[in-house]
Order: sequence, then structure tokens, then C-alpha cells
Amino acid sequence: MHSLLPFLYLFSAWTKGAWAADPTMPFMEYLDEKHMVCLMWGFDNLKENIKFKLEVNTTGWVGFGFSPNGGMKGADMVIGGVGPDGSYFTDRHALGRFEPLVDEQQSYTLLSMNEKDGQTIMSFRRSIQLCDKEDFLITAQPIKLIYAYGLTDEIKYHRDNRGTKEVNLLEYMPRTTSTNLNFLSATMDNITVPAYRTYYYCKYMKLNLTTKHHIYMIEPVIEQIDIVHHILLYRCPSFVTEEDDRPCYMGDMGDTCFGVVAAWAVGGGVFELPENVGIPIGGADSDTIYRLEIHYNNPRKEAGRTDSSGLRLHYTAQLRQHNAGIMTTGVSPWTSLAYNIPPKAPEFHTYGVCNTTLFSELLNPVPELQLFAVMLHTHVAGRKIRVVHYRNGTQTGFLALDEDYDFGLQQTVNLGHITTVKQGDEIAVECTYDTSDRTNVSIMGLGSTDEMCLAFLYYYPAINITSCVSHPNTGMSENSTTSDQNTIAEQESLMKNLPQIQYAFNDKHNYSVNAHGTVRDMMETPVTCETSNAANGLSTSCKMKPAGIILVLLYIAIM
Repeated sequence: MHSLLPFLYLFSAWTKGAWAADPTMPFMEYLDEKHMVCLMWGFDNLKENIKFKLEVNTTGWVGFGFSPNGGMKGADMVIGGVGPDGSYFTDRHALGRFEPLVDEQQSYTLLSMNEKDGQTIMSFRRSIQLCDKEDFLITAQPIKLIYAYGLTDEIKYHRDNRGTKEVNLLEYMPRTTSTNLNFLSATMDNITVPAYRTYYYCKYMKLNLTTKHHIYMIEPVIEQIDIVHHILLYRCPSFVTEEDDRPCYMGDMGDTCFGVVAAWAVGGGVFELPENVGIPIGGADSDTIYRLEIHYNNPRKEAGRTDSSGLRLHYTAQLRQHNAGIMTTGVSPWTSLAYNIPPKAPEFHTYGVCNTTLFSELLNPVPELQLFAVMLHTHVAGRKIRVVHYRNGTQTGFLALDEDYDFGLQQTVNLGHITTVKQGDEIAVECTYDTSDRTNVSIMGLGSTDEMCLAFLYYYPAINITSCVSHPNTGMSENSTTSDQNTIAEQESLMKNLPQIQYAFNDKHNYSVNAHGTVRDMMETPVTCETSNAANGLSTSCKMKPAGIILVLLYIAIM
């Protein structure tokens, strides 16, 4: 099969030939890490249509679509190809893990279909504002795109030829792919994973760059894909000086390393930063110790497994316009909380609040922060996550939404737009859990069967605030096993209305605290369409605001 590399670069992102071939589709994403599946898209006009071109390294059938959770169930998709009798193309919807059904109303229009040099190239168009019960509404939020393909034109099970990637189509943030191949490896050294359900292991190291560089891409290196749950690279305070590796959270100084530099979780892939920002590394921080933390989830408690997983940090000496930072928000994950989630609860909500007024006690002045990406994180019981922005006590909107959270698909996603957070603004993280199948309380903790409620916010300019989190000042009894729905509702209300103890930490592990924080009221998630259905998913509005598309067309015009 031929490579898709001819479509990779224009001004370091696409080739001039690819751009000239179809200037109406200026945006591109590889949907897989091996660059076998390339998606390009653009817009016909301000109000109506989005056009796609899918190029796949196969001469069999190809499929592309939108999914509420990254899987087949509820997905809206098209399947097409070039067979012995000519081209074929159908609009379909999936009810489960079997061949998608053909829609009653065909809402996608085939523009072209051909095979060339071992590739199938399918171009098609649809309305942005579809509210058909079998079609997915495209909005200005990151959307889970799915793909699959076969090696022949017989439409049958795709085996491993499938995948998913979350992309903001309407407010896409262009990125510049560097030809620089320099990277730093932050990986474990063939450690032995014990026969524990949950195991955290840490490696403390220097990254040895004497001059300042920018990290522009974070690539996971996963050796044991079935047990590596998440990877975090932290910057340590200056008083942590020794390189070592050992189990995490043993009560030593290494437990103070919480300045996130890079993050990955199960289901994620390569994350590339926007073209104008980079994560600073090296220079004055050349002697800094970094902590690589890997959470191993070993439910079968297998013994004798070894692992050398970690991260590749692709860097450049050509510094970008802005230094990027990553801030941890949500429910404090580092304290022993009496914040238990009751069993038999189909929907239980927890809340963590960041009040940015705390920042002024740790640095001065406090700049306005520009948020551009997010990674949302709970464990197995998590079903929904909402990140809410308040100014002057009033909600301005949602920073991030995932109303169909999938524990196995935890990607860092560009939001596609910039949200400004000013001094005094508040950020709340709400997580919704389903414990219907559990008989005991679920605690907030480190284990995979424990729970977390976190949002890692990517922003610029970088400041020395590493985390801004909270927790209620008391909790439910750890012995509570009630399944009475009225009692569950009362417990949830109590946890929400108790004063929140709020913390902001800096990179020296100093902190400021407010013991009287509150969880403010939140808007309902906007309804997508008058006709409610699984394929539509959840989003902001059936009537798409044209602002994002206007920006796209302006971008095309100035090029």
C-alpha cells in the first residue's frame, strides 16, 4: 500500500500539490497513527454544507462517521467504495456491533469515488444542520469521528482496521507539523509490574536540555497496551534533586511533583499543539527533575509482566509565540477524601471548583489565560463530564462537554477556539457516575475501581500555578451502602452545598486556600434537536452559529 505522505505538508502541514488540488478542503487530520486514513474537509458556504474527502490505503470498502461515544452504537456513517460493477455509497446508522443499517433518508451526497495507487478516495457532502433522527448533528464542539475499512468490497467485519479520533470540525485549530525529528524519551526501564489490580510506578529523571526549547508534540510509547491506564510527566519543585525510580505515593518528596508537562490516558493518541504555542523545557530549568508516573491497571492480577512504556516529547529550538501550560482542575485527587459515591446510583454528580482569585496570593501580576485544549478524566463509573466557566458569579458557558464519556477513549482534544479566563473567574468540573451495578460505595482515590473527576486544561501564557482544585469539607460515611434514591439525592445535594475547600498550588508546592468556596448553579446542557435520538448525540444547538465557519472561510481566503 502506498503512503499518504504526499498530503502531509503545506507550509509544513500540507503539500502545495494537495492544496492546489482542492482548495475548498483546507483542513486535514490523519485518523490513525500509521497514516493509513486521511480526512480532509472544508465548507461550501456559510449556511449549509460541509464537504469531506476520505483517503484510505485500501482497495476495499471504506467507512466514516460520527459517534456519540467512539463506538458503533448510535453512530451515523457512510460506507462506500469501487467494486466490480462501479462505485457504491450509502448513508447508514448503527444500532450495535454489527453491519450498519441503510438510512431511510439518504442525507449525504457522493461527490466522487475512485481508486488510485492502492488507495480508495471518497468525497462527499452533507448539511451541517441535519436534525434527522438517523443523522448526527455537527456543532462547534469536538466530535468523535470513527472509521473502518475492508480489504475487499464485501462489507463485513473490519477486524483491527478501525479507529476513532476526536476533532473539532467547525472551529478547527490549524497546526504546523515540524520536520524536526528531535525528541526526548521519558520511558520506564523494563520494570516488573506486580500482581496488583492497581499499581503506580514513578521514574525521576533530568531531561538535559541546556537551552530553552518548545515541546510541540506528545507521542505515547505503549508497550503493554492492556494494562497501561495513564501516563503523566510532572515537573518537580527545586527541592527534589535525586534521579531514581520506585513505586509512587510512598510519602516521600517525590509526592510533591504535580506540575503537569505531558499527559496521556487509555484510548489517546499523539497530541500536537497548535502552531503558535509550545510547552517550554530546558534552559534555566535544565537541572529540573521530572517525574514520569504510570498507572498500571491489572484486573487479572497477572504476575511477571514487564514494561518500558512512556512518552516521546518532540521538541524544537525554534521557539513559538507562546509558552503553554497545563493546569489540573476538578476534585482534589491528592487528599484522603470522605467523598464517597453511593452504590445503586444511576446518576450521581460530584463537583470540583477552581476560583482564580487564589492565584494572586502566589504570583503577581496574574495574566489572562487563553484556554485551547482539554483532557477529561474519570475512572470506570464516569458517564459525563462538564467543565463550566463563570465570570462575576454568572455562567458564561461550557469550556468542555462530554455527555457520553468513554473510559476507554480519553483523548486530549483541541477545543478549536480560545476561551479567555480572567483573574477572579471560576471554573467548575462536574462529573456524573453510574454505580447501578455496584454494591459498595466508590471512593475518590487512585485505583481504577475508585473514582476521579479531573479536567487538565491547556492554556497560554504559562504561569507557575500547577493545579486549582477543591473538595467538600466533609463527606458521606464510608460505611454507607444505601441504595434508596431519595437518600442518594439528598447525599448528592449535601456534597454540592457544603463549603468547598479550594486550593491553588504553584510549582514550588506552595499553596493558597479558601475554605468557604461554593458550587454555583449550572445551566442545563443545551438540547440538540426537537427530535431526540441517539445518533444526534449532544451538542450546543440545532441552529449552527456561523462564527466558526466564517473564520474558516476567512482562513481560506487569506491563504
